[in-house]
Amino acid sequence: MFKTRNAKKFAAVAAIVAVMATFGNTGSRAAELSAHDLALIDRLSWGVNASTAERVRGVGVAVWLQQQLHPPAEAALPGPVSVQIDAMPDARGVTPATLLALQEQAKEANQIADEDQRKAAKQAQQQMMTDRAKQAAARSILRSLYTPDQLRERMSWFWLNHFNVHQGKADLRLLVGDYEDRAIRPHALGKFGALLRATLRHPAMLRYLDNSGNAAGRVNENYAREIMELHTMGVGSGYTQADVEALAKIFTGVGIDLKPDDPKLKPELRPLLVRHSAFEFNPARHDMSDKTFLGHLIQGRGYAEVEEALDLIVHHPATAQFISRKIAVYFVSDNPPPALIARMAKAFTASDGDIAAVLSAMIQSPEFEAALKSSERFKDPVSYVYSAVRLAYDDKVIANTAPIQNWLNRLGEGLYNRQTPDGYALTSESWSGPGQMMLRFEIARQIGSGSAGLFKPEGPDAKDRPAFPLVQNALYFGGLRQTLSATTRTALDKAISPQDWNTLFLSSPEFMYRLRAEAPHEPS
Repeated sequence: MFKTRNAKKFAAVAAIVAVMATFGNTGSRAAELSAHDLALIDRLSWGVNASTAERVRGVGVAVWLQQQLHPPAEAALPGPVSVQIDAMPDARGVTPATLLALQEQAKEANQIADEDQRKAAKQAQQQMMTDRAKQAAARSILRSLYTPDQLRERMSWFWLNHFNVHQGKADLRLLVGDYEDRAIRPHALGKFGALLRATLRHPAMLRYLDNSGNAAGRVNENYAREIMELHTMGVGSGYTQADVEALAKIFTGVGIDLKPDDPKLKPELRPLLVRHSAFEFNPARHDMSDKTFLGHLIQGRGYAEVEEALDLIVHHPATAQFISRKIAVYFVSDNPPPALIARMAKAFTASDGDIAAVLSAMIQSPEFEAALKSSERFKDPVSYVYSAVRLAYDDKVIANTAPIQNWLNRLGEGLYNRQTPDGYALTSESWSGPGQMMLRFEIARQIGSGSAGLFKPEGPDAKDRPAFPLVQNALYFGGLRQTLSATTRTALDKAISPQDWNTLFLSSPEFMYRLRAEAPHEPS
């Protein structure tokens, strides 16, 4: 045990030394952050702001990076954020008993004889589910804006998008928050295999991709196809339709059971039953035949088949390539260099799919360093809105996320709102159309002119708390101003009011992109 602890300690020290070699050590009380430092923070977080910059000044870039890659299990959220989250009904998860009770309420509503009363009961049920989904989005937004563990939140959004589910299907509005909080976030920087298994065992995924109804004699291939095409190996990686069919049979019996009692099974099948919360593997619904999957014979024996198949997928070379490329697109460029993907895939394989190790390989690579200096990463809507609010209000905690949810929906990247399993596009070109720019200017005006409803708690008698965004602050004069072109600086100098100045800055061409570690160029 002593040797294991020392090995881990030496590995952590070695990682810090490697990062220092790449980015230098800013010291514990660096006077100012360089343009390079600001670009690095901006690239790995939901947007640079004064409090994050001060935090990095305090510990140095190398230590901050290690803190981002290996955060504590529970984020140290500001007190007002924790209070808001703890007050939500689903903050500590959604139990099978809760889901079962809500299903029973829906059945009772359908049985009401009076048409008007039945309609009112159904509407109340629908509104309750909508409210739960909005609260889930609120939790996600609050964590993204205020947690010091910014990289984990960026990766939580990435994986939520990668393993996409849509809130509009069935009762997923009740499940999306628990899916993000229990299946995604805890594994966002951990092992990919654990993340894949967590999504497979969550009722949100099983219901969204129809595996809850996949049974021997009624095989549904939907999830089996998407898990290889979208979640792991990728299109053109060598799997065949026969592999899809085999995996679908392996997944038979993988489903959902909200009832507290075990299903009735033949004595020989009882040891094969697997249950955890709402997840159930029912051996009576499983195809027990032998299957050939990805060139391997998998003997029919129950849930062990699922584990064997997932191991084959996770350790397939195509999965390392596919996941590495997608992460590189998210952080680096629309067309990441093949050499960078190769470095990341090598780290994926060597670390048994450790996501933090893959990210570390990316960050320490010369290709990432070059991208920080020259590659323009246009902000998708979530990045744009979060970075604007973080910069405008820093650590002043908002009281109402509804305006942010509305902005994201209008910009086409609403939380839990992507209907198809492929998730939202990660490329810059997908979000740079003229209609997008017009909406962003309107949002910049709302944020820049006042609180925009962000500080008005929900409720009939709630009063809007006075708040004004402070964008033209020490961070601006000490670093952000130098990232602007002469044209933008001239326009800002001509602003007729603080509100006008804020709007111009938040809608400027430069703010539409992640920061770069080199002098700005004039927009065309």
